[in-house]
Amino acid sequence: MLLRASATDFVINPIVEVVTEFIGSTGLPAVFALMTLESACIPIPSEAIMLFAGFAVSKGELTLVGIIAAGVLGNLLGSWIAYGVGYYGRLDLLEKNRLIHINPKQLKWADDWFARYGSVTVFFSRMLPLVRTFISLPAGVARMPFWRFTAYTLLGCIPWVFLLGFIGQQVGANWTKWKDALHYVDYTVAALIVVGIVYLVLRSRSRRGKDEAAADASA
Repeated sequence: MLLRASATDFVINPIVEVVTEFIGSTGLPAVFALMTLESACIPIPSEAIMLFAGFAVSKGELTLVGIIAAGVLGNLLGSWIAYGVGYYGRLDLLEKNRLIHINPKQLKWADDWFARYGSVTVFFSRMLPLVRTFISLPAGVARMPFWRFTAYTLLGCIPWVFLLGFIGQQVGANWTKWKDALHYVDYTVAALIVVGIVYLVLRSRSRRGKDEAAADASA
């Protein structure tokens, strides 16, 4: 509990302070810029951005339509940036990068996955904390068709951005309580991601062991 509180105090809270000051002084351009960064793999919490923007709506400083439009368009631009990095950085990931190296077999798996489930993956990922920040990068690496990616990104962004902005407007000055409550969703998603990664690693090792055993038996 103390560790979680420390992480919030020293990492998240300073970011939230910058976010609120930026929106408070600049308005809609700040919402657009911050949501662009959030979708371009920069982990700025969209919960803080849109809930505070909704709070500004409750005070009459901004409009609900304005913050939703700025948030959605910012998300779309940021997603395009991350998609482009993945799309044009594909060769680097495959051959040149020694830190995050992807072999041809893994890349083909990603291509096949996005060919089959890309639309559903992008749509629902846009409404999941943490995952929504990074999903555009693998979509670009797998070279999901650009306009299909764009369409499902928009469809997934709109309900998430609207919901956060609307909640911020309705709760007003209590927006920080909702921001803190939504952190538990972040932790749950993070835990599920870790479990999923561990499962995939173990399954990969199990398959490799069976393949090696079969090769030894046939030799």
